[in-house]
Amino acid sequence: MVTNPPLFKRYIGIDYSGARSVECSLKGLRVYVADRESMPVEIPPPPSPRKYWTRRGLAAWLAERLAEDVPTLVGIDHGFSFPLRYFEAHHLPLNWPVFLEDFCRHWPTDEPWTCVDFIRDGVVGNGLARVGNARWRRITETRVGAKSVFHFDVPGSVAKSTHAGLPWLRYLRAQLGQQLHFWPFDGWSIPSGRSAVLEVYPSSWSGRYPREDRTPDQHDAYAVAAELRRLDAAGSLPLLLNPEFRDAQEAAIAELEGWILGVV
Repeated sequence: MVTNPPLFKRYIGIDYSGARSVECSLKGLRVYVADRESMPVEIPPPPSPRKYWTRRGLAAWLAERLAEDVPTLVGIDHGFSFPLRYFEAHHLPLNWPVFLEDFCRHWPTDEPWTCVDFIRDGVVGNGLARVGNARWRRITETRVGAKSVFHFDVPGSVAKSTHAGLPWLRYLRAQLGQQLHFWPFDGWSIPSGRSAVLEVYPSSWSGRYPREDRTPDQHDAYAVAAELRRLDAAGSLPLLLNPEFRDAQEAAIAELEGWILGVV
């Protein structure tokens, strides 16, 4: 039996948080890193008065790591795009980079001292011109049983982290250009030797690893890094990176809406 060789040398799992603003130290924002030889270890933020990562600090750290000549796979647990219904309702081109620019103009959650709820309440930005419906779900969310990216204020919601995290995907794209592959928006297959960022659903993986003394946020980030490492070592990534769809239309929608790794 021929096993696919590993595609990456480093694996980063991130449990994201949409709380507060970009300057704030967030206990729920956790980062674990593994490589081919070693299981994940937690990476603390650079020394500062802040005990935990900030979203801005994490984005800058990620940009530095992904600029290194080390093929790296990053899994982040928030939505990378919105359902097709959103594009249709707001008459947007079916184009992910255009979506990111349009979103950030209306939801500037990467600006200083700007919280997601400030924009929801109309204090800053123009979020009311770009809202969604909690009943709208992406195909991948329907398949895995995840909540909508518009389902705010409920346990297990990723709405706030998605609305806070999207501008930082745009930041990484601007910083790294063709060095970094955003899956599946840049294609379902990741070119050899290139680093990539993709969406994950930690609940699908966290039960496979003993919790030990980690908090839930720590354990989710640990499980993501560990599972990405395991899948790559087993040669399973190529199959998961190219899921099967009912037809070409569904595949095209998934490429616009984004996909969660491992959802079939």
